[in-house]
Amino acid sequence: MSDIIRLTAAELADKLSSREISSVEATQAHLDRIAAVDGDVHAFLHVNEGAIAAASEIDARRAAGEELGPVAGVPLAIKDVLVTTDQPTTSGSRILEGYRSPYDATVVARSRAAGLIPLGKTNMDEFAMGSSTEHSAYGPTRNPWDLDRIPGGSGGGSAAAVAAFEAPLALGSDTGGSIRQPAHVTGTVGVKPTYGGVSRYGAIALASSLDQVGPVTRTVLDAGLLHDVIGGHDPKDSTSLTDAWPSFAEAARQGARGEVLKGLKVGVIRELPDSGFQPGVAGSFRSALALMEAQGAEIVEIGAPHFEYGVAAYYLILPAEASSNLAKFDSVRFGLRVTPGGNPTVEDVMSATRDAGFGDEVKRRIILGTYALSAGYYDAYYGSAQKVRTLIQQDFARAFADVDIIATPSAPTTAFRIGEKVDDPLQMYLNDFTTIPANLAGVPGISIPSGIAEEDGLPVGIQFLAPAREDARLYEVGAALEAALLDSWGAPILSRAPRLPGERSETTNAGGTR
Repeated sequence: MSDIIRLTAAELADKLSSREISSVEATQAHLDRIAAVDGDVHAFLHVNEGAIAAASEIDARRAAGEELGPVAGVPLAIKDVLVTTDQPTTSGSRILEGYRSPYDATVVARSRAAGLIPLGKTNMDEFAMGSSTEHSAYGPTRNPWDLDRIPGGSGGGSAAAVAAFEAPLALGSDTGGSIRQPAHVTGTVGVKPTYGGVSRYGAIALASSLDQVGPVTRTVLDAGLLHDVIGGHDPKDSTSLTDAWPSFAEAARQGARGEVLKGLKVGVIRELPDSGFQPGVAGSFRSALALMEAQGAEIVEIGAPHFEYGVAAYYLILPAEASSNLAKFDSVRFGLRVTPGGNPTVEDVMSATRDAGFGDEVKRRIILGTYALSAGYYDAYYGSAQKVRTLIQQDFARAFADVDIIATPSAPTTAFRIGEKVDDPLQMYLNDFTTIPANLAGVPGISIPSGIAEEDGLPVGIQFLAPAREDARLYEVGAALEAALLDSWGAPILSRAPRLPGERSETTNAGGTR
């Protein structure tokens, strides 16, 4: 069983297809892993009681000779921002404690239709507001590399589940880096697709113009396999693109063959000096670029002068949209209801409910967003932020006229200690400095592991950004660099992570012990 959980999703899918392993065996192995280590990691808020039954059904269909999809029978973790009919959906908030949706999010429905087995719902910052998963109402998730450190956020639960071998695949959502930044600090792969490339129907909205659902995995190919399942047009989502998308798994396979880097123009932003990043992050980034250059890529310095204003613009646009989206949590229609004593009015009940049900970070952003949208301040704040957003989009357009892809560190630092920045919101917000521009512009981004920071032994990632609708380019380039790095390392980066307290001494197929 310990060997099963260390298979990539692609490897596991092959063994399932050949019937070397059953889906019940694969699912039980991951449920056993969750039982063994999640008391320490706290990646999951809810474990699916129907997982084995769903796996048994896939095995029966396969035994009957039915033609199944390429990932049928592979277990999947689901970020708790995505609604599900058979499990609670809380979005990490007390105000939705115990809530069960009458419908599945489109990405969940497509995952089920593809034969993926939902393992459970993963922890997250409340309503996806945070960079550390410390703002969950149900307690923080811990980084499998060091249990005293954060796993990133808001989707730290999904990233930690994948890094801790509790799930081979996970679904996340990315509003300003909530897939890519957790991937950076946990040694995993995270993809934010082009805005509109994956349906948001059934994803509890934080900021509707920024949110995007995407895959969290251990390899670029696995991300492509999951992206192929969840992507494509959805008539239930008014922002869904009608494009015909290529196979992202095939793009990853093509990239891994090694020719894609020859002649590739990689843009490096001159406004992002090394001084803004932890030494281990900057060093790993430079080493990855040097490896790409050795493989035939051309490193080109580009200008993006408005990127430095991205964080300020984002933290006006996001709270403004959040204050509107969260207005529906009012004690009247669904969710928590707190009734004060006496003869309370509906306003009294609403106020008491939102005071008890929302955490400090959610309240902070609602207040900021309501203020930014208020009469007399709309043009000065929200309107100005939207103008900056346009300037950032123009920066991208100019850059992609000269280069094929843009590279940055995925985040400024490695995983910081739990509690280190929770009382300093500005420092917390700056963790998304390199990821936010992609959400403001709607372009796709990927983070892949690029190495280990020498000063603390923790993983770091490199981010690639491509023009809108060119997600396949990310998979090609990401897989090419991943293959080159794996060649130099000799084993996946997660093979270097320390053993968790709940696991026995095990030998991995990749070589080495954890």
